[in-house]
Amino acid sequence: MHPARQLRQLLSRADIVVAPGAYDAIGAMMIEQAGFSAVYMTGSGTSAALGYPDYGLTTMTEMVENAGIISRAVRIPLIADADTGYGNELNVTRAVREYESRSVAGIHIEDQVSPKRCGHLDGKEVVPRAVWLSKIRAAVAARRDPDFTVIARTDARAALGLDEAITRANAALSAGADVAFVEAAQSLEEVAAIPARVQGPCLLNMVGGGKTPLVSVADAQAMGYRIAIMPGILLRSAIATFDAVLAEARETGRLPAHAMPADVVQGFRRFGADEWDDLRTRFAGMDSDDGAPATAVSPKAA
Repeated sequence: MHPARQLRQLLSRADIVVAPGAYDAIGAMMIEQAGFSAVYMTGSGTSAALGYPDYGLTTMTEMVENAGIISRAVRIPLIADADTGYGNELNVTRAVREYESRSVAGIHIEDQVSPKRCGHLDGKEVVPRAVWLSKIRAAVAARRDPDFTVIARTDARAALGLDEAITRANAALSAGADVAFVEAAQSLEEVAAIPARVQGPCLLNMVGGGKTPLVSVADAQAMGYRIAIMPGILLRSAIATFDAVLAEARETGRLPAHAMPADVVQGFRRFGADEWDDLRTRFAGMDSDDGAPATAVSPKAA
């Protein structure tokens, strides 16, 4: 089943869709193997993987290519960050088609000015409501697969207040967006108010140490959210592990015990070695004419 259709089916069910964040194929495969039904490509993590802070420094090409790598690595649907759409309605149109061509299931497009910044930083600015809504309409019209999910993200809470953010979310849904994403609610009351006041499915961004108080997935579902993303769950854990392992290696001059896999072969199996070994067995040693085992030729004879 195409990932976009998979995501639509997940959204039609009663349970909330939980999508931990990955910034590369390794994380995405671990998320799938952990039993999650969807994965989220974090823009912040993608920026960090390229060596930049989340200040809108990545290009559409860089984001799309990373999404393609992640999507190719897993069988569960991928929701990807598409920042501000990378320009005007023309750029948004191309962005939607580029993400679609990489089998991404859905993207979110926000209303920040460009260059944008992480939604949980101070100093954000947003474009006029009409400018953002024109991008949302363009995104909806650009998709070739009607199952491709367009998520409208507004960062207006910080700059213009919760009421304006809610107004924008509802306007985006009226313009054809499938899901509303009101970023950076600032209290538990606001977290609960968003799905109550927004007239359509809502996404909750679960960011540790951010502007929004953390709630459990069960509480988010009870409030009415349909999607919960956890963008930094792997990135932050990886950084903490990197720091600890490297500090120990520098101090002791040895490879830390917990950095060594119990079995190298098992490590490769986490990334599909069995499938590739099957291919090697199926095709190796067969000549092109009758399928009989080929005669080995030494390098010198060749």
